[in-house]
Amino acid sequence: MRHASNGPNSQTRLNPAQANSLGAAAAHLPSDHSNKSALVRGPALFATCKLSLMSQIEVSGGGVLTFRGVTYTCALGRSGVTTDKHEGDGATPAGEFPLRQVLYRPDRLDKPRTALPVRSLREEDGWCDDPMDERYNQHVTLPYSAKSEELWREDCLYDIITVIGFNDLPPIPGRGSAIFLHVAAENLGPTQGCVALAIDDLLEVLHDCTSDTRINIRG
Repeated sequence: MRHASNGPNSQTRLNPAQANSLGAAAAHLPSDHSNKSALVRGPALFATCKLSLMSQIEVSGGGVLTFRGVTYTCALGRSGVTTDKHEGDGATPAGEFPLRQVLYRPDRLDKPRTALPVRSLREEDGWCDDPMDERYNQHVTLPYSAKSEELWREDCLYDIITVIGFNDLPPIPGRGSAIFLHVAAENLGPTQGCVALAIDDLLEVLHDCTSDTRINIRG
């Protein structure tokens, strides 16, 4: 469900005097300040900071996803959001993560329009969720010797999968696997730990994603 946004990522504009004032304030920051974009002056500073905010997907523990000034209702894990994620706990991990790639069902949908890497799903695609296996939290080809999740499903939940870069460089056994941004159930019921959107909302979000887009999940 899509909503207009009046939050910090909404389309608020500064007049030239406000922007120049912001730039003047930035001039007093220490030269080694970690936010290098803050050293840009005047309107350019505002444009840089605005672009950074707008390119990040924000997810709140209340089930609200905001991206590029638009808010959407989303589903989260049945156990809420956690900073201490463990395999099988049903919680969505908190933190800021990259988006790795998009997988989709070519028998049901056209290829999603996005700047992210896209690959069509195959019936033999799976994702290993066995913490004891060397392919834990990685794509596998089914049938596979260790416990794995099927990505080619009868329902629509995995018609589009955006792989979130959680616990993957490298995977730590037992810290959680298969964290995706995927299609929500019709009633927006809770997930097993993923973030889920109505399919039209998901396609809209993906359309504006780039290789720099990150998802920030907060409790």
